[in-house]
Amino acid sequence: RSSWLLLAPLLSPPVPVVTAPPCSLCPEGAHRFQWIGNLVPEFGISSSRVKVLSSPTEFYELLKAQIKTAKQRVVMASLYLGTGLLEQELVDCLEETLEKSLQAKGSSDLRVSILLDYTRGSRGRKNSRTMLIPLLQRFPEQVRVSLFHTPNLRGLLRLLIPERFNETIGLQHIKVYLFDDNVILSGANLSDLYFTNRQDRYVLLQDSPEIADFFSELVEAIGDVSLQLQRDDTVQMMEGMEHPYRGDKVTYCETANRRVMEVINAARTRQELLHAKTFHCSQQGSSLLSQTGPQAPGGLKPEPDTWIYPLIQMKPFGIQIDEMVTETLLTEAERDARIYLTTGYFNLTQAYMDLVLGTRAEYRILLASPEVNGFFGAKGVAGAIPAAYVHIERQFYSQVCYLHQQQRVRLQEYSRAGWTFHAKGLWLYLAGSDLPCLTLIGSPNFGYRSVHRDLEAQVAIVTENKALQQQLHQEQEQLYLCSGVVSSSTFEQPNRYVKLWVKLVTPLIKNFF
Repeated sequence: RSSWLLLAPLLSPPVPVVTAPPCSLCPEGAHRFQWIGNLVPEFGISSSRVKVLSSPTEFYELLKAQIKTAKQRVVMASLYLGTGLLEQELVDCLEETLEKSLQAKGSSDLRVSILLDYTRGSRGRKNSRTMLIPLLQRFPEQVRVSLFHTPNLRGLLRLLIPERFNETIGLQHIKVYLFDDNVILSGANLSDLYFTNRQDRYVLLQDSPEIADFFSELVEAIGDVSLQLQRDDTVQMMEGMEHPYRGDKVTYCETANRRVMEVINAARTRQELLHAKTFHCSQQGSSLLSQTGPQAPGGLKPEPDTWIYPLIQMKPFGIQIDEMVTETLLTEAERDARIYLTTGYFNLTQAYMDLVLGTRAEYRILLASPEVNGFFGAKGVAGAIPAAYVHIERQFYSQVCYLHQQQRVRLQEYSRAGWTFHAKGLWLYLAGSDLPCLTLIGSPNFGYRSVHRDLEAQVAIVTENKALQQQLHQEQEQLYLCSGVVSSSTFEQPNRYVKLWVKLVTPLIKNFF
C-alpha cells in the first residue's frame, strides 16, 4: 500500500523549466569559460593546490587526517552520517580533536558545523542524529548540527508518506568537507559504503582560504534555515526563522533564497575586488620589473593557472545556477569536442537529453550497470529501481539509434564485482585536445531530482596546467576502464528483463529517484 503513496506528490504542480541565457565564449583556451564568473565568484588558484583522489579508502583516510589536524573549523555537509564502526571512528576523531583543542587553551577556537538532511538523517532508531548527540552534549558551545527539511514536504503529504518514501520529495544533497582552509568536494556521503567499495569522485583543494570561506558561509546559510538538533534529540528553528513545513512556504523560500544569494553575491564582490587589486599590483610589478630588473617585485604571487567556480542549484528556493551553467556548457560545446559525462543514476532531464542528442560534441556517458546500482538487491519497491533505470537507459539508447547518433553519443556501463557506482560529473575536452580543460565535480546527478527537488552544489574546475589536466584525464580513464560499451545486445541479456508493471510505473515516478 505504501508504495502507491509515492505517487501522491504528482498532484502538486510541475516546476517550469528555465533555459540558460545565451552567452558568448572567448576564443582561446581555458579562458573561454570566464563567462561563468558573471554568475558566481571566480577563485583563481595555483594548480599545485588541487589533488584528485581516486578511491573510497583514500577519501576516508583523508577525512580522518584532516579532522585530526583542524585548528579553527570543521564544516561537513552530507546527505547523512551512517551508523557503522567506520562512521563512529569519524565521530571519535571529532571528539578527540575538540578535546585537545579545549585542553590546549582552556576555551577552544575550534568550531564544528555539520549539515545533514532531516528525513534521511532521522531514518530508523539508530541514525545520524543519535550518532552526533554525544558531541552536542559534551561540546555544546563548539558543535552545531543542522538538519535541512524540504519546504515541499508539509501538511497532509508529510503525514501520509512513510519513512524512506518521504525522502523522494526533496533532500539536502550537498557534499562538502572542509577543514580550516582545505576543502574536499565530492559526491560521496559519510557512510561506510562510501569509505570502502562505492566508487565516487573526490577532489581536495588545499590551502584555499577564499574557497573555504565561501563553502563555510554557504553551509552556515543553509544551516540557518534548517532545524537545529538539540542535546535531547529534539529539533527547533533558530529564533525568528520561518519554519520549513509549519510556517508559510513562500516566506520560508524567500528567506532561504536571500540567505544563500547573500553568500554568493558577497563572495563575488570580494573576488572582484581582489582581482582588481591583484591586477593593479601586477601592473605595478611589471613596471618595476622593466625598470629595476627581475628581483624587484620579489613577493608577488604567481599568476593563477586554475579557476574554481562554485555552482549552486536549489530550485525550491528559486536558485538554478548549476542548471544554467551545465545547459550552456552542453549547448556551446563545439564540433569534435568530447564530453565524458558520468552519473550513478542515469535519468537525465529532458532539457539535458535534448542537448546531448541535438548538439555537435561527442558524448561518452558512463552509467551504472544494474549490479552496481546503489538500489540493487534492495527490499520492496526500491528493489525494482535498477530495472526502472534499465528501462530509462533503453529508451534513451533507442532515441540515439533512431537519430543515427551511435558514433557521436556512446553509452558505457560501469561494472565491477563487489562494488557499487556513485560517480558523477563531467570532463570537457576541447576539439583537438587529448586532455580535459574543465571538469564538473560535486553532488548533482543531472536528473530531475538534482535540478528541481534537492539542494545541490558542485564546482567547475578550469585549468591551463598540463599536470592537473593529466590528473583529471587519468581519473576519467580509470573510471571508464571498468566499463563496457552499450549496444542493442546489452538489452537482450536476462538481467535486463524489465517487468511490465515497472515499465508502466516508471514514467509516473521517474522524477522522484
